[in-house]
Amino acid sequence: MKRLIYIYGILLLCSVSSCNKWLDVNDNPSQANQDVPSPDLRLRSIQMQFVDAYESSGTRAAWLTQNITKTLGTTNNDNIVKWDFPLASTTWPYQVWFVNTASNLEPMINKATEEGAWHYVGAAQLMHAWGFMLMLDLYGEMPYTEALGNNISPVYDDGETMFYGCLDMLELAIENLSKEQETGATPLSSGDIWNEGDPQKWLKLAYGLKARWLNNLTKKSFYNPDAVLAALDKAAQSNADNTVMDAINTAETNISGIVRSMQHGNIGATASRLTKWYTDLLTNDFTGGSGILDPRATRIIPSAEFYNSSTGQKEWRLSEGVDLSSPIRTQSGPVLYEIMATKADPGTTHPSGYVRATAAQRADASFTNRWFTTNNTASRQGDSVYVSVYSDRLDWIAQHPDNTNDRYLANRYNGMTFENPNYNNDVINVNSTGSFYIRADAPAHLVCYPEMCFIKAEVLLRKNDPANALIAYKSGIRAHMEAMNEKLHTYPQVRGKEVISETEIADFLASAAVAQTAGELTMAKIMQQKQIAMSLTMQNWNDMRRFNYSAPDPQFGVVYPDFGRPFEVTSATVSECYPGASPSDVRYWPRRIQHCVHERNYNEKNWLASHPEANRRSIISAPVWWDIAD
Repeated sequence: MKRLIYIYGILLLCSVSSCNKWLDVNDNPSQANQDVPSPDLRLRSIQMQFVDAYESSGTRAAWLTQNITKTLGTTNNDNIVKWDFPLASTTWPYQVWFVNTASNLEPMINKATEEGAWHYVGAAQLMHAWGFMLMLDLYGEMPYTEALGNNISPVYDDGETMFYGCLDMLELAIENLSKEQETGATPLSSGDIWNEGDPQKWLKLAYGLKARWLNNLTKKSFYNPDAVLAALDKAAQSNADNTVMDAINTAETNISGIVRSMQHGNIGATASRLTKWYTDLLTNDFTGGSGILDPRATRIIPSAEFYNSSTGQKEWRLSEGVDLSSPIRTQSGPVLYEIMATKADPGTTHPSGYVRATAAQRADASFTNRWFTTNNTASRQGDSVYVSVYSDRLDWIAQHPDNTNDRYLANRYNGMTFENPNYNNDVINVNSTGSFYIRADAPAHLVCYPEMCFIKAEVLLRKNDPANALIAYKSGIRAHMEAMNEKLHTYPQVRGKEVISETEIADFLASAAVAQTAGELTMAKIMQQKQIAMSLTMQNWNDMRRFNYSAPDPQFGVVYPDFGRPFEVTSATVSECYPGASPSDVRYWPRRIQHCVHERNYNEKNWLASHPEANRRSIISAPVWWDIAD
């Protein structure tokens, strides 16, 4: 595996920089080799690459858990939406972990050990544990004990070995993060882009991961709720302890992997839409919901400006969610809809009766902005209700005369120019306010206090302590809104970016949307709120697997009401991938992804021996180790 990673790494580096003198034996600080970079320089890159692996895994999970979907598509990632997980979509999390991240950990540990920079050693060990646990969550069995050694055909380890190996590595990380560094050692603050170089925050991150992982064992007979609570006692105690990867929207946002958020790069395009199942959580319109609008809804669900024919004014409307239980995507929808410069034309064949302006016609006073799709399918002319999550990258519009207008930054500019006399405050001009976690400058909430609250609420409910579970549950809701506010405070206070006021928070917490008594608290309520707080993350998929999706849990009943297979799941996909006959069968649902082509091509013997269904697509529904009840 080490040789394989080395080959991939050389190719990757050669693709972005000159490889002249790569094999120089002397340490030239202007030339790359594994011994030159100091721990601080290496840590920054490792953290960024790790976030790529983590967030890209979250993207794939979000398609499976129906947080987000795509407009009609039939290739690669489009197929994840319909649970026909393609092999072409399984490579990136593996590659960015092994090639870009894991292969750099040992050199950083060696360099940091030389100078007694123990906090760097601990940070590397923590990411080693976290990354391999991510691989277990995604793929199940994986080369682990031999993965980063000299064996080019490393054996696979089972999930149990990986799980406890990661816990052991995490304990080593805790030990080194707790040490005093040697005099003159590189301070952690020089390289850390997550936690401001604070080893105490790293320790809380480590215990937060420990609590998360131990709580993933709820199907095991040896699940220990008290061990989870003990880890929570040393994890984040407030949002001040959160581990967050910040991103920014600048004129340099086009530099891939430097400043732009991963989710903007992965799903921030015009073809992405939020789903009905997910938006129903925020509007409380699910079965048994209160119908009360969550104040996070207007920040997470995109809005757009529409014309109200009754008032003659434009108004904001929240996007509707795409109902994946309906045949909409099999009926060519939803189609791409944008605000464009248009005018009525009796000679057009377009079912709307309008034509779109050419670039030269945008200043023509006969054109005005309206919702329009170039698609000419009559039944799809109402798809403007599904607002794109898209929001602009500043580098795309840095030369525009109005690039300081935050509403403009939220708009996909495709309509009239400023020279058009119709361009004013009365015409529709904002295509989307974007979505909190999908903007170019969206924060990546990696391990944060709200999650710790919801884990605590779950554990206490399991321990038959609903009164204290209620306190943790409500604390988690508040904490997530306040964590969002840390970013929202940095924006101009325009639609979709307003700070969530204390009045909004207090009113929601006192509303029928939230359990008010211990007797009202259910596991479903806890996990619905956790789903919102953990939007677009792998942990949402982990949690759904733990509770067997919307099948009744033996102890807590249905935890995820209204969730089901997408309409698009075909009989052929079911036959190949999902042998479970009913939702109560674990094999009815997606449980992992297939191993990628790198393992198949270069480690075939060990890959085939790793699982009885390794070379069959049915492995998609085969539970990983912690997801197997015993």
